[in-house]
Amino acid sequence: MKCYGERVKFVLTGKTALVTGASVGIGRGLAKALAARGVTVAIAARRVAALDELAAEISGAGHPRPVVLEADLSKRGVAAVLAARAVKSLGQVDILVNNAGASAVGSQFGAGDNDDMRELFELNYWSPLALIQALVPAMRQRRDGAVVNVTSLSGVAPWVFTGHYSSTKAALSLASQTLRLELNGSRVHVMELMAGPIETAMLAKARDIVPGARDAIGRGPRGTVEQLSARTIRALERRRKVLVYPRTLGFTPFFPIPARWLTSLLQRKLDGDPSRLAESSVSAQGGRPANSGRS
Repeated sequence: MKCYGERVKFVLTGKTALVTGASVGIGRGLAKALAARGVTVAIAARRVAALDELAAEISGAGHPRPVVLEADLSKRGVAAVLAARAVKSLGQVDILVNNAGASAVGSQFGAGDNDDMRELFELNYWSPLALIQALVPAMRQRRDGAVVNVTSLSGVAPWVFTGHYSSTKAALSLASQTLRLELNGSRVHVMELMAGPIETAMLAKARDIVPGARDAIGRGPRGTVEQLSARTIRALERRRKVLVYPRTLGFTPFFPIPARWLTSLLQRKLDGDPSRLAESSVSAQGGRPANSGRS
C-alpha cells in the first residue's frame, strides 16, 4: 500500500528513450545505463561512427541494439525532424534526455552575438525546447513519461570567457523549472541534472583553453561519467527533481551568492584580455570561438 507522501517509483523497464549527444561523455554513459535498466534507446549525435560503436557495445552486453540517428542539433529545425524519426523508430518516446551540448570560449564584449554564439544557443537551449515541444504532448496524453535536462553548475557561477555557455545552461535550468510547473498533475516527470566538473573530453579541453581553469579544476572535486550515470538512473527512478553531481557541490544551486563569490575569488587576477586564451582557441575579439567540446 502506498503511504501518504510516498512518491510512485518511475519504472524504467520496458520504456523507450531518446538520448541526444550520445556519442561521447555523459550522453554515452546515460545511454548505456538506461539500456542496462531495460530501456530501448535511440541515440543521436553528429558522429555516426561513434554512435555505431556505442550501439555495438550495448547490444554486445545483451541489450536491444539502440537506434542510431544522425543529427546536428545546432541547426534550426533538426530537432523536430529528429523527434519524428525517433517516434517512427521506437513507436513512442517515453524518456527524453536533452544532453547534447557544446561550450565555446569568447568574452562578452568580444564574441558578443556572433554566429558561433547564436549557434551555441540553438544547440544548448532551443533544440532541447524543440524536442520537448515535439515529444511531451504525447507523454501528457499517455500520462506517463520523463524529461531529463542536462544543465551545468556554471549556470549558477560562471567563469571568464565561458559566459555564453553559462547563459545557455542557466536558461535551460529555468526552462526545466517552468516545465515542471506546467506539467504539474500530468504524471510526466521533469528532472534537471546539474553537472559540475566531470572527467570528459570537454573538461580536458577546457583545462587547456580557459584561463585559470586548470588550477581551479585541480583543486576542486571532479566526478566520473560512470558514477554520474548510475546516480542519474537512481534519481530518475525516485522522481528526483534536481540532481547535483559531484555531491560535494550540492550546495551550489541552493546558495548561489556564496558560490558566485567563491568562483569570483578564484578569478580575481583574471580579466577579459584575449591574450590569456590558449593559442588553440581563437581570439575573443572576433572570428569563431573555439568549441571546448560537442556531441
